[in-house]
Amino acid sequence: MNHRFLISLLLPLALCLPAALSAQSAQMEQGKRLFESQCGSCHGPLGNGGKGANLAQPQLRHATSDQALQSIIRRGIPGTEMPGSFLTPSQVSSIAAYVRMLGRVEPEQIPGDAGRGAQTYASLNCQTCHALGGQGGIIGPVLDDIGARRSAAYLREALVEPEASVPRGFLQLRVVTKDGRAFTGIRVNEDGFSVQFRALTGRLHSFWKDELETLDKEWQRSPMESYEAELTPGQTDDLVSYLVSLKGDT
Repeated sequence: MNHRFLISLLLPLALCLPAALSAQSAQMEQGKRLFESQCGSCHGPLGNGGKGANLAQPQLRHATSDQALQSIIRRGIPGTEMPGSFLTPSQVSSIAAYVRMLGRVEPEQIPGDAGRGAQTYASLNCQTCHALGGQGGIIGPVLDDIGARRSAAYLREALVEPEASVPRGFLQLRVVTKDGRAFTGIRVNEDGFSVQFRALTGRLHSFWKDELETLDKEWQRSPMESYEAELTPGQTDDLVSYLVSLKGDT
């Protein structure tokens, strides 16, 4: 092939490449800024989970395609804490591109053994509060897919300092009735006249507010105790490894 002809074919591509890279870089920078301001408070500044799902992974359960991801950013996920937005199509596209970039990071290196972690989970009676495979309590979050929704760092923090990231919606109440009965539980529903809460035993209670002497709301309090003193570092690693393995695949 004639060298001049080859150069004439490649030169326009070479001239366009810097502009394309610059546009892609600008989109990624916009996506990063928007993610940090609009999404980071729930999903974490690096997208590795917090109150919201862990997005720093190659595959997202609810967003199997770019189109699905952009739809979620616009409309949210009904029945969850993920809201919709009023962002422009360009802004939505930028956030989606940035989220996909987050999924290309190196996977977390998680020490510990998931098999031993399952034994630790059972020995701590975690099923008293948490459901797994349809079995267990209903006070704490369901754990079937916790590994797909939360990062290892978040789960480790939840074990050693549970009040650092109390899941939204988990409001602990301390109630004393006018006849002297005292209760502690997680609020289920409340209006101007009544309150319903689930005690740590799992029992549901309902009271008219005029029956109560006190109704104390303990924001950012978790019914879960810290296991920092109870578990060795190795046991904590094992338990985190087990929880991360729960992806909701079965």
